[in-house]
Amino acid sequence: MQDILQAIEKLMIGAIPTAALFIVLVIAYQFLVQTPLTAVLARRRALTSGAMEDARKAIAEAESKTAEYAERLRLARADVYKIREQRVQQWTAERDATLDAARKAAQENVRKAKAGFDAEAASARAAIQAAAADLAGLAVRAVLPAATGGSR
Repeated sequence: MQDILQAIEKLMIGAIPTAALFIVLVIAYQFLVQTPLTAVLARRRALTSGAMEDARKAIAEAESKTAEYAERLRLARADVYKIREQRVQQWTAERDATLDAARKAAQENVRKAKAGFDAEAASARAAIQAAAADLAGLAVRAVLPAATGGSR
């Protein structure tokens, strides 16, 4: 058993330089590779997170502007509709005023024509009555002398 212990002791003593070299390599790896790699990854993660945060902010700002533009567009359409409605009302009022003026002018023309017609009818009646009186006088003269035995 002592042989085994002596063999293990020789192996352990022979392993000390390997273990020391291994520890030196782990420490060197830690300082030369692990620390810079961790720093680069952390910086990369920060940049990626920052870029994602910036992208989220940009998206939120774009959505806000889109909502603002949509609201402005809605207000502009409402203004256009109001202006259009006012113009339609104005045109309707102008059309009604023009129709009313035309109607009044037509009524005035009809009234003048009727007055002229009534005046012509009155003068025609007066002429007929005057002619009727003259004809009645002629008829009486023509009939009465013949009835009394006079000559014609």
